[in-house]
Amino acid sequence: MSESIFIGLGAPEKDGGIAQMLNLRRANRHGLIAGATGTGKTVTLQTMAEGFSARGVPVFLADVKGDLSGIAMAGSPTAKNADALVARAKAIGINDYSYADNPAIFWDLYGQQGHPIRTTVSEMGPLLLARLMGLNDTQEGVLSIAFKYADEEGLLLLDLGDLQAMLAHCADNASDLTTRYGNVSKASVGAIQRQLLQLDSQGGDHFFGEPALDIHDMLQVDEKGRGYINILAADRLMQSPKLYATFLLWLLSELFETLPEVGDPDKPKLVFFFDEAHLLFEDAPKALIDKIEQVVRLIRSKGVGVYFVTQNPIDVPEDVAGQLGNRVQHALRAFTPRDQKAVKAAGETFRINPDLDVETAITEMKVGEALVSLLQEDGAPGIVQRTLIAPPRSRLAPIDPKERAIIQSTSPYAGKYDDAVNRESAEEILAARAEAAAAAAQAQKAEAEAEKAAAAQARLEAKQREAELKRQAREAARPSNFDRAVQSATRSAASSVGRQVANELGRAVFGGSSRRKASGGIAGRLVRGLLGGLFK
Repeated sequence: MSESIFIGLGAPEKDGGIAQMLNLRRANRHGLIAGATGTGKTVTLQTMAEGFSARGVPVFLADVKGDLSGIAMAGSPTAKNADALVARAKAIGINDYSYADNPAIFWDLYGQQGHPIRTTVSEMGPLLLARLMGLNDTQEGVLSIAFKYADEEGLLLLDLGDLQAMLAHCADNASDLTTRYGNVSKASVGAIQRQLLQLDSQGGDHFFGEPALDIHDMLQVDEKGRGYINILAADRLMQSPKLYATFLLWLLSELFETLPEVGDPDKPKLVFFFDEAHLLFEDAPKALIDKIEQVVRLIRSKGVGVYFVTQNPIDVPEDVAGQLGNRVQHALRAFTPRDQKAVKAAGETFRINPDLDVETAITEMKVGEALVSLLQEDGAPGIVQRTLIAPPRSRLAPIDPKERAIIQSTSPYAGKYDDAVNRESAEEILAARAEAAAAAAQAQKAEAEAEKAAAAQARLEAKQREAELKRQAREAARPSNFDRAVQSATRSAASSVGRQVANELGRAVFGGSSRRKASGGIAGRLVRGLLGGLFK
């Protein structure tokens, strides 16, 4: 017979009761823990987590209210509920009941109460991101183009800043990308950017980045062979339902893609507990619920069990609830029509026990009691039994900050994930390219302006040279002082000679006493020359 975990004692009033054992070979068939507030769901979860850890099965649980952190510390006989736990242990036949701690590792997406959990945008991928953000087909196509373009350009998409920068780059180069990949509209890019801003406002900047979580770090055992219980601080995270859904789906998808097919192993590779699961599915888009249902259905063959803890069994969608083989149903209150519907639905999900009125029992059970139906060795559901749940051995109260700090200091991953790494990626490269392009454009503009100024200066200098040449020509054409003196003297002499000639001509022509006097002079000779020439 395969190994199993003792959950509690069913029908204790009959022949010593019927032990309710969770078969480890069937623990990967998932499960549901449901019940109204204060009915003992947390105790049941803690008991099951302890059982898995003790048998070498790593556990991951989301601590929504902070009270599950006490699983890392041993219980105490001085605790206020110690007497009740001891009495219950005795009632169900646990004679060796004692307090014990469990190996635990604390995680926190915000890095405040544990090691940060990060992944990169590239690892998340466009399809999963599109479903998480509720994008339509057109917007999903644009997101896929951004991822494809980034891959071809060698641009790493590590955080939300990288993806936002990549989308902005795609919008700026929409015309070029449209011819290569298909239509890229700025409207679609804008719609995606708005969804990313919403995700960022919920803390997505903490989740996306490096160093990314190595999923194998959640599959470890301690030196005693006990599986580590990985506790996610989810009190703040649950205020950001979209981010919580993002994380959950990514973690399950990462496990599905990483782990090999093992079918039904002797014991699970990892068991998940998601407390307050109704918060996960509230207002979740159908695409997300479909994806969760798909992953839950397929991840079983990877040896991973998923257990949802919620107040009302109808909080879990039917497609997901149909995959949950191991069921623990605590008391429900039938005060409202919805509560009555839940009671009826819960009663119909169990294998019938002719000795038990399930619907009546659901409303009558005390704290610490539950209707339990677990898968048997052959995979068939067990007959539902009214069961006293085994008490946990660890503390049923949260740990204080000092205790948390001590546990963190001894964590096997201390210092591995605590400091974020921001290496060069798409945002930095695109910013550098834009800066270089702007600098080149500025340089080109400056060069053009310089060339324009040089041309203007050349024209100015040409005009100046032309003016200078004209001036020099005018200066060259203008006579010197000596030349002007000679010219003046010449003009004066010529004028005097001219007057003499004119006078002589007048006398020669018109006669007079002067003609005789000048017959031997210049004018006489000139006249005689002229008259002699005429009468030859």
